[in-house]
Amino acid sequence: MAQQLQLIKQSSGILIPATPETSDFLHSKCKLGAVLEADFRQLRNPAFHRKFFALLNLGFEYWEPTGGAISSNERRLVTGYAKFLASYGGSEGALLDAAEQYLEQVGSRRVTNGISICKSFDAYRAWVIVEAGHYDAIQLPDGTLRKHPRSIAFASMDELEFQQLYRAALDVLWRWILSRAFRSQAEAENAAAQLQSYAG
Repeated sequence: MAQQLQLIKQSSGILIPATPETSDFLHSKCKLGAVLEADFRQLRNPAFHRKFFALLNLGFEYWEPTGGAISSNERRLVTGYAKFLASYGGSEGALLDAAEQYLEQVGSRRVTNGISICKSFDAYRAWVIVEAGHYDAIQLPDGTLRKHPRSIAFASMDELEFQQLYRAALDVLWRWILSRAFRSQAEAENAAAQLQSYAG
C-alpha cells in the first residue's frame, strides 16, 4: 500500500507527522513497531510557494487588458504583411492605413458577435510562467508551435528551480505590469507580502 507521507525532522533526529493525514495514517494504519520503507526527498518551502502566488495575485490585480478584440500577434502579422507588400512597391503609409482599417473592421465584427475581453487568472498565470522561460515547446498537428507552461507543483520542481522561476516571474511582472504602479521591485514584493498577510 503506497502512501504519501509528510514528515518533519526534529532536533533529536526523530521524524514526526507534518500533516493531519500523515498522523492519521501512522496512528490508524500502521501497527506499533511496523517497518516502513520510503524514498525521501525534501519538499519546497510552502511559504515561498505562497509568496509566489501573492506576487501573481498582485500583478493580476494591477493588470488591465487592453487592445480590444484584436490580439497583438494578429496586429503584428497584418501590419508586417502590409510592410512586406510595400517593399514590392506601393505606399507603406497607405498600406498600413488599409491594414488598420481592416483590423478595426475585424475587431468590430468580433465585438458584434459577442467576443469580449475578460481576465482569466489561469491564462494569466500560464502567460507569466511561459514568459519567465519555464515552458515546453509543443508542436500541434497543424505544424504550429505552442509554448506550454511547465507544472509548478511541489513534486515537479525543487526549491532552487522554483526560486529561479520566482525571480524570472518577478522580472516579467515588473517589465509588463508592476513598474507602472511601484517605484521598485522591492516595493512591489512588499505589497505582495501585505496582500499575502491579508489573505492568510
